[in-house]
Amino acid sequence: MAFKDLREFIELLERENQLVRVKQEVDWNLEAGAIIRRAYELQERASLFEKVKDAPGCRMMGGPCGTYARMALAMGMSAEASVKEIADEFDSRIQNKIKPMLVSTGSCKENILKGNDIDLFKFGAPMAHDGDGGRYINTWGFIVTRDMEDTGWVNWGMYRQMIHTKNMMGGLILPGQDIGRMYQKYEKANKPMPFATVIGGDPICTIGGSLSAGPGESEADLAGGLRKSPVELVKCETVDIEVPSDAELVIEGHVLPKVRVEEGPFGEYTGFRTSPRAPRPVYEVTCITHRNNPILTVSNMGTPVDEADIVMTLAWRNEAARALKTLPVVEVAMPAYGSGHLVVVSVQRAYSGVAVHVANAIWGSKLGYLVPMVIVVDDDVDVFNLGEVVHAVSTKCHPVRGVHSRPNTPGHALYPFLSFEERKWGRAANLLLDCTWPVGWDPNIEIPPKASFVNIYPKDVQEKVLGNWNKYGF
Repeated sequence: MAFKDLREFIELLERENQLVRVKQEVDWNLEAGAIIRRAYELQERASLFEKVKDAPGCRMMGGPCGTYARMALAMGMSAEASVKEIADEFDSRIQNKIKPMLVSTGSCKENILKGNDIDLFKFGAPMAHDGDGGRYINTWGFIVTRDMEDTGWVNWGMYRQMIHTKNMMGGLILPGQDIGRMYQKYEKANKPMPFATVIGGDPICTIGGSLSAGPGESEADLAGGLRKSPVELVKCETVDIEVPSDAELVIEGHVLPKVRVEEGPFGEYTGFRTSPRAPRPVYEVTCITHRNNPILTVSNMGTPVDEADIVMTLAWRNEAARALKTLPVVEVAMPAYGSGHLVVVSVQRAYSGVAVHVANAIWGSKLGYLVPMVIVVDDDVDVFNLGEVVHAVSTKCHPVRGVHSRPNTPGHALYPFLSFEERKWGRAANLLLDCTWPVGWDPNIEIPPKASFVNIYPKDVQEKVLGNWNKYGF
């Protein structure tokens, strides 16, 4: 089922005991952030703060999709669905894109603020982490931009935004991101780039906004496929952009060319505060539209597991799987605890060097500068089972011939393991751990048998034990 809006999703979370309504007033200054972060680390329920200090009439929701259970519910699946089941369903849906439809109006237009009425501070944006550069209003929302050239390309992307003043925001825009490609064109022409920030859309729209369909492609189409229903869009008030009609909050305006104001730092998806305070592009706000009693959705990113880890487990895994489709790959996973930096691939050992071939395919794809580490295992390892993966690394990866490191590769400025100078220039390194048995090893002599239930007992004994499992008293 497709949710019409965030509020329908909240109703489901309440029915499923996946939401806590916090009635007492919560301070936007660190208290709300600390509650949300603590809830992630305990794998607790999502939180809906009914009263936020200095933000009358506004609410805040922390951790909307911060667990696999809530991600499954957002997709209309059972909260008990496994990671593999969620991943398979995700893969299936985004293969069937559905284009959005334009509607005349929506609940996001219940309040329209322009001119002196614009005030970004009124919505209770949190100081999420101690040490952040400011209050971040956009941590679980997406920015819509349109290509300057007459290509029709509209990009949805999830990029952070920090409040500077009542009508100014700053953010990190990297050249390798889709928004970065667009902004470079506008800036070169010395033109402001129109944008619209969408906060509190239905959960799948927001997840769609975190994906990357690629240059010229539409994330709105991907979101439609994930929802199994077209996204309803409405025109903005001051820019030529369309946004989901029932979002809680829409911020419109322009990214100014050749203007920089210091932004950051911010506790990022990597689990560390890695990007220093630096001059970064500025978003000038020309209009804010919002629902009555709006809900500001917040993802307080940090050490896993939170929304960033959940979404990367699905979206970036799908990218990796597509890059590997011509190779003898059995399964692909991105463990949530890897913060998006680790891909685990199981393979059939069809030929010598298959692990290197796998790593090259991933690093040669558009994940190349995002995912520095690859683990390749044999097909008897469940890549979704972190215990089995760790066991394979510690028992099958030869400390010399199984380790392949590559210096001076393209990297991401947020990699915590890079030096300041390396982050500045985007210079990194890659690592492959080959945990497969060498192809030439004799299976009767050199490859030791795996001592697990499904490997070391005859099938008839396995069936007997499984058939009598409850009778044994388990």
